[in-house]
Amino acid sequence: MKVTAPTTHNGPLPDAFARATELSEPLFVPAQFFTDDRGWSLMNQMQGVLAPQGQVNFSVQYPGVIKAWHRHHKQTDFWMCLLGHLKVGVHDQDAGRSWSLVIGEKRPGTVVIPPPLWHGAATVGQTPAGLLYYVTHAYDPAAPDEDRCAHDAFAGFPWHVEHK
Repeated sequence: MKVTAPTTHNGPLPDAFARATELSEPLFVPAQFFTDDRGWSLMNQMQGVLAPQGQVNFSVQYPGVIKAWHRHHKQTDFWMCLLGHLKVGVHDQDAGRSWSLVIGEKRPGTVVIPPPLWHGAATVGQTPAGLLYYVTHAYDPAAPDEDRCAHDAFAGFPWHVEHK
């Protein structure tokens, strides 16, 4: 399986949202740290894409865990790893394309994942990873907008550490 890194989009997040949807592929939008003598922050990260039907969530994933695969038919996901690091995997089953990117404390930014791409994440390293994510459609337990399959459903996807 050939796996590439998502394209980096250096423009505003709303433009990346439109472009990711148009291309039906993930995009990575780097974030800028704001620092001063009090500390640091990442500000205005979801500006321009929040909608009334959306939802903001935070989850922690333990070391050694792979949460994959799932996909949506309506919602777009915006993923930002704030603690630790995650290897994000995205797979386009129809086109046979796959992407992989490590995001986290040392590589801040947002991964935009439009439907119907399969996606998931594996914790990188020996510390938990914290994922802040915005979804364009809130979770509906009566009618979940998701399909799921096992982490090894797409043969050859490199969830393991790649020694380069």
